[in-house]
Amino acid sequence: MRKPFEGAISRFYAETAPADVRDAIANAKKGKILDTSYPYLEKMSRKDYEDALAALQIELVKMQAWVKDSGARVAVVFEGRDAAGKGGTIKRFRENLNPRGAHVVALSKPTDREQGEWYFQRYIKHLPSAGEVTFFDRSWYNRGVVEKVFGFCTDAQRTQFFSQVPELEKMLVSDGLTLVKLWLNVGRAEQLRRVLDRESDPLKQWKLSWIDVEGLNRWDAYTQAIGETFDQTHSNHAPWRIIKTDDKRRARLMAIRSVLTQLCYTGRDDQALGEIDPLICGGPELWEARVADA
Repeated sequence: MRKPFEGAISRFYAETAPADVRDAIANAKKGKILDTSYPYLEKMSRKDYEDALAALQIELVKMQAWVKDSGARVAVVFEGRDAAGKGGTIKRFRENLNPRGAHVVALSKPTDREQGEWYFQRYIKHLPSAGEVTFFDRSWYNRGVVEKVFGFCTDAQRTQFFSQVPELEKMLVSDGLTLVKLWLNVGRAEQLRRVLDRESDPLKQWKLSWIDVEGLNRWDAYTQAIGETFDQTHSNHAPWRIIKTDDKRRARLMAIRSVLTQLCYTGRDDQALGEIDPLICGGPELWEARVADA
């Protein structure tokens, strides 16, 4: 089977990846976590995960009914490194929701016309109306991280972005929009294992792009850009919630809980919601601790 990008991901693994990353993948045992800084040694059991997810799915349906009846507007921003689990997490949010009121926004690169607009303009048109929930699979934060790492924007453009985004988000929240910003963060070995899996699976190869491949060589640049973005855009009115996603099961539950616990919807069952695990879900201090351990 022909591999995308002429096997560039496999070649990176064999020739360029740090030795500790290669060793972690080569010696991986089923169900074990690769990143030694992750607070759990093994992945959550399937049964415990499915039981918790089933309860949360009911809460999500309740939440959507409340959003529709009350006219609330909810926007959830999903950001993170490539293969951090954004798409899979969004899928678990939406699988039992009415698609007419729960939309996913995953924009491709801007058109020539959009490049001539105010940077936020193409995102603003996709914000939810009354009674809707919108999930942004990547968002305006492309400028803070991806565009910086790949040179798709100038330093002046990025500085302007950082000066405008806190005020924009403050206006949105003050107008009644519920804005939840989730950063899904994956360890380097687990990220590479996932993209290797995509490279060899014909049903997943569509998920790969040149950015994903080239991004493997720019781990440190991403790390710096992510830290700068948190420093500039974490605020009281629009805080970041960082979720460690080396275990997809735990991460999906934490993401759903992070959203639902911020909404006082009709019939909310706090016991069914469960608790946020501070070891894998928290503010920028969680990111800073992980960078320090790297």
